[in-house]
Amino acid sequence: MPLKENLHYGANPNTIIKSKELRQRMTPAEKVLWKYVRNNKTGDKFRRQHPINIFIADFYCHEKKLVVEVDGGIHNLPEQKDYDIGKALVFERFGIKVPRYTNDEVMKYPEAVVEDILKVLKER
Repeated sequence: MPLKENLHYGANPNTIIKSKELRQRMTPAEKVLWKYVRNNKTGDKFRRQHPINIFIADFYCHEKKLVVEVDGGIHNLPEQKDYDIGKALVFERFGIKVPRYTNDEVMKYPEAVVEDILKVLKER
């Protein structure tokens, strides 16, 4: 399947394969958020575990150039924080905005997270 440069930003085949694997094993928080954003429920199309360049975005709305990241506890580790910063910088280089939410936020306050995402979508 040929990749659309403007949709995947040069993602390589290994990143594509990894993204397909991640779709099969989403975290509980990702599953909760996916129920809220799938099938254009926000008015915009989201893709889950979407390859962008050398990274995989948890959720991606191409039309609004918005990546939504859902972070578990591992993201508090210094090396993971550095990785996340680098990932966000690459996304931002493509004009993609990257709001981040914790697993706890999504699990405890899913409606508030979705409201925030809707607000960001309106700004795009």
